[in-house]
Amino acid sequence: MNDLVIILDFGSQYTQLIARRLRELNVYCEIYPYNKFQETPNLKAVVLSGSPFSVLDDNALDIDLSQIVNKYPVLGVCYGAQLLSHKLGGTVLKSEKREYGKATMTIIHQDRIFKDVDDSTQVWMSHGDSITKVPEGFEVIAKTSDIVAAYRSSDGTFDYPIYCLQFHPEVTHSLQGKDILYNFVHNVAGVNCSWTPASMVQETVAKLKAQLGNDHVMMGLSGGVDSTVAATLIHRAIGDRLHCVFMDNGLLRKDEFEEVLVSYEGMGLNIKGVRAADRFLDQLEGVSDPEAKRKIIGRMFIEIFEDESHALPEVKWLGQGTIYPDVIESVSVHGPSVTIKSHHNVGGLPDILKLQLVEPLRMLFKDEVRKVGAELGVPPHLLNRHPFPGPGLGIRVLGEITREKVSLCQEADKIYTDNLKKSGWYDKVWQAGAILLPVQSVGVMGDERTYEYTVALRCVNSIDGMTAEWSHLPYELLATISSEIINQVKGINRVVYDISTKPPATIEWE
Repeated sequence: MNDLVIILDFGSQYTQLIARRLRELNVYCEIYPYNKFQETPNLKAVVLSGSPFSVLDDNALDIDLSQIVNKYPVLGVCYGAQLLSHKLGGTVLKSEKREYGKATMTIIHQDRIFKDVDDSTQVWMSHGDSITKVPEGFEVIAKTSDIVAAYRSSDGTFDYPIYCLQFHPEVTHSLQGKDILYNFVHNVAGVNCSWTPASMVQETVAKLKAQLGNDHVMMGLSGGVDSTVAATLIHRAIGDRLHCVFMDNGLLRKDEFEEVLVSYEGMGLNIKGVRAADRFLDQLEGVSDPEAKRKIIGRMFIEIFEDESHALPEVKWLGQGTIYPDVIESVSVHGPSVTIKSHHNVGGLPDILKLQLVEPLRMLFKDEVRKVGAELGVPPHLLNRHPFPGPGLGIRVLGEITREKVSLCQEADKIYTDNLKKSGWYDKVWQAGAILLPVQSVGVMGDERTYEYTVALRCVNSIDGMTAEWSHLPYELLATISSEIINQVKGINRVVYDISTKPPATIEWE
């Protein structure tokens, strides 16, 4: 069992980045809401995240420190550092001005958490309170020109050390922040940094064998990375007791149903293709609310899986390719944050299916899924496919769903994707797709007035899907794509390019 680091989340926008940095250091970690701490036998350290709250507020988020202090090494980051000071007898005061942005930290006492860190280094601040006095039994180990930047418990004060950082080591603007995090988990907490793709595969397959025993599993495949890697892991654990279904829900990319079935040949995944486009589109006809669409699509998947399961009475489990960002965005696992959007593969199964749920990738980020897939030998043409949302074009046709709109989106998306592949850009970006907007505008074609739809092209670069930057595609390529869509897809007369980052935008529009 891998050593575990728990991150208690107080609602910071950077909490997921702490997890990402620790995972990059081959440290297994999980994010828990600040008020949902759980002890586990393999727990080696606890991190308290930042927060948009102030420890001086009446409604400040609080925890019982007796759960962690004197039991585990603790690292407080920003709000976490202030909370520890406030509760242990130090002083935290409102700053005269919010400290946000780059600052220079100077180390005043060398310490194992600063091993191989420069005496003076750039860090990233984002806080409105400052620690003006550390608690008794603690010592300041680093400062900026204005404030306490880092402090720690003195030797012998507690059974396990406490370290506190006023800055955010997890963001790239803290130039040696990753080194500081490594020093905490490795040099201070003694965490074994051995969580590699090979160990992920070995541990997951062993867990699946124990969980599933001799049972049979049904799983829906999408042709995407997540479901493919999840199915491959389950197949490695139980062999031909895995039964896969690939469903045409009418919301796939153009020609995708046939192409995906061909792409899975030779993988031994025991796949059945099910054509169900009319059943989905009939239910979605005229529906415009994004959450309503997601729920209808999820319900229809369940209904069709129920139909298919009647032919396989031995099936006891439903496999799903749920990954960690799905969980984070669907369930309020990060403190007081609100649900951003529901995912149809998160939140359990209705009683009607009478199946248990198995999700081998539930705690992995997207880049980790790809690493696991490579370790399993999943073919590159499947491993390197762009992510595609579970609801498919149902959430890329904005507003009301009709067969005509889905067809327009498919045609535009095909032209877009083909040009990205032809130009060599497909493998340089994380995800791309065409979004049909519920907007019609006036145009002119062949000296005639048109009043047709607008397509937005979305293309982003990301590592794990939690944050994303818009991709700087060449103007010439965008011009070619725009021209082909407008000239070849009757019903579209305008193409725009989305240059929004995540956050504040999401990758998908709905």
